[in-house]
Amino acid sequence: MNFYRDLGFLVFGSRLRRLSEAFLSDVNSIYKAHKIPFDAAWFPVFYILSVEGEVSIRKISDELSISHSAASQMVSSLQEKGLIKSTVSKKDARHKVVAFTPKGQKLLQKIQPVWKGLQQAMEELAGGEAESKLVLTALAQIEDKLQEKTLLERIEAYL
Repeated sequence: MNFYRDLGFLVFGSRLRRLSEAFLSDVNSIYKAHKIPFDAAWFPVFYILSVEGEVSIRKISDELSISHSAASQMVSSLQEKGLIKSTVSKKDARHKVVAFTPKGQKLLQKIQPVWKGLQQAMEELAGGEAESKLVLTALAQIEDKLQEKTLLERIEAYL
């Protein structure tokens, strides 16, 4: 018996968590091996800033579908490390935005090759097989359906 495969959706969350932990551990090991002081948990904010240049905490919160408080904590942590700074928006003086500091920009340059390698490695893992590539589509569908009705609500309907 292969416990995880045989139980299917009953252990879906556990399988996703195991995969996520393995991926994040390996990615953090790459950063460490290349002496890059970066943690995979910082990726979402770093990526958004790499694309946008400067953004509000609200934008980070909306993009990541997390609470404003959680986004603010992520930003505060990166500010404490001197990687991003908060300034008044050039577009609207009533709002604050965050952007890379020179130290953060320098770190971004070091980590971008890792991101490219990660993208290539993940595509290789999918093996070019149509079924493997559909996993992203399937995940998006599950996420969308969870927005409509939570798993808790769905389980309660069967009890």
